[in-house]
Amino acid sequence: MLLVMSKNATEKEIEDVIGAIKEQGYTPRPIPGGERMSIGILYNKGPVDGSLFLGMPGVQDAIPVTKPYKLVSREFKPEDTIVSVGGVKVGNGHMTIIAGPCAVESEEQAITIAQKVKAAGADMFRGGAFKPRTSPYAFQGLGLAGLKILEKVRKETGLPVVTEVVDITTFDQVEESADLVQIGTRNMQNFSLLKRAGASKRPILLKRGMAATIEEWLMAAEYILAEGNSQVILCERGVRTFVNHSRNTLDLSAVPVVKTESHLPIIIDPSHAAGKRDQVIPLSRAAVAVESHGIIVEVHHDPGKALSDGAQSLYPEQFEQLCMQVKTIFNSLKV
Repeated sequence: MLLVMSKNATEKEIEDVIGAIKEQGYTPRPIPGGERMSIGILYNKGPVDGSLFLGMPGVQDAIPVTKPYKLVSREFKPEDTIVSVGGVKVGNGHMTIIAGPCAVESEEQAITIAQKVKAAGADMFRGGAFKPRTSPYAFQGLGLAGLKILEKVRKETGLPVVTEVVDITTFDQVEESADLVQIGTRNMQNFSLLKRAGASKRPILLKRGMAATIEEWLMAAEYILAEGNSQVILCERGVRTFVNHSRNTLDLSAVPVVKTESHLPIIIDPSHAAGKRDQVIPLSRAAVAVESHGIIVEVHHDPGKALSDGAQSLYPEQFEQLCMQVKTIFNSLKV
């Protein structure tokens, strides 16, 4: 249930409604809007009787919420959410480009790539300090040392940094170093981690699980919002199918569906969808054409020596070409 307050509702009237919701055993969640306040009713085990609140001063309407996810739905919040990451706004009608290596390998490597992607037009720098890998023998990242390198990247270039958290044990350290905390595909339904992300002071980048439905993905985001963190960016990164011509199958249809169902911004990761360098630029163009809010792309100055995902990493020159092309497409859509 969503209670919509009138434009002229006073603070006392809002407080009275919140109190009445609590008296019924429910949890109120105030949702400030552009013109008026709304109050969501959470943790109800069955239908909520809207008539209990419609007669109260300041209450304009009571709207049943039909979706299993509430806080992430447009029924709860019709306006688009704008997520601010180190001063970069995501979901505000501008295209956000995030770029960098799959893994932070050294200070020299990270700063070299960061300078190149910034010069080409990137808004943020991505780089993994902790790397969950399919093989236990593959490079797992530099860990805490990698986080320190990311901090140096931000200091040297001014770019906000994005990195993945893989468990609750290291969440505090990742949260301290990163501007945007990523929860990867393998952890999309790690509910303890999602709850910790909901208590975080940082915005969260939530990647879609490799075999997750859109409803499961949005429900994962609901875990984060339910704990109080409304700054969530969704990331489509391809789903696992029967094909072998690409690493995963990029679900471009997810973008218009998510934008209809949810107010949260959505970006696309063409690198992990493709798994192959020559597919990344075409998929990036498609991501912008379908009106996602941005892309996150892997770039390496020497992909042949990359310790992780070199085959899908663009050379800096290719990334520069990508930026020019996607910006052309983006600008053409504004006409």
